[in-house]
Amino acid sequence: MRFTLGVQAASGDHAGATDELYDWLRQDPELRGLVRRDLADRAPSGAMGGAWSELLTLLLAPGGPTAAAGAALVVWLQNRRSNVTVTINRPDGTQLVVASEKVRPLTAEGTGELAQRVAEALREPSAQETDERDPAGDDPAGSDGSRRAEGAR
Repeated sequence: MRFTLGVQAASGDHAGATDELYDWLRQDPELRGLVRRDLADRAPSGAMGGAWSELLTLLLAPGGPTAAAGAALVVWLQNRRSNVTVTINRPDGTQLVVASEKVRPLTAEGTGELAQRVAEALREPSAQETDERDPAGDDPAGSDGSRRAEGAR
């Protein structure tokens, strides 16, 4: 599955924050070949804030390193000095928004739980796949398709 990650920095240096996240993710041997930069004409549909000039794309196969991706993202956010928000856009249009100001104060246990929730969001089937399996059409993401993890704004 193809996920896009949009980075918004309170400082306004979105490109710099995107570069830092890109470098961080590429340091993980499990993620190194799965992340790339993409130029964006505009923010993904439904995204909050201004337009991004650059997005990161994360390519994860079913059963791929979602735990590594979730942990790497949460640890990166926890170590930001300024406020940074990462919006993960799933192929089906749902979003997961995680903000550093909500992640920094988490305990080790809270950090682990958030990393697990991010990993689960990366591993969950798309809404279309869920509809094919669940004819009732129950939407675990909520009526607007967005998700907020604990630690998210």
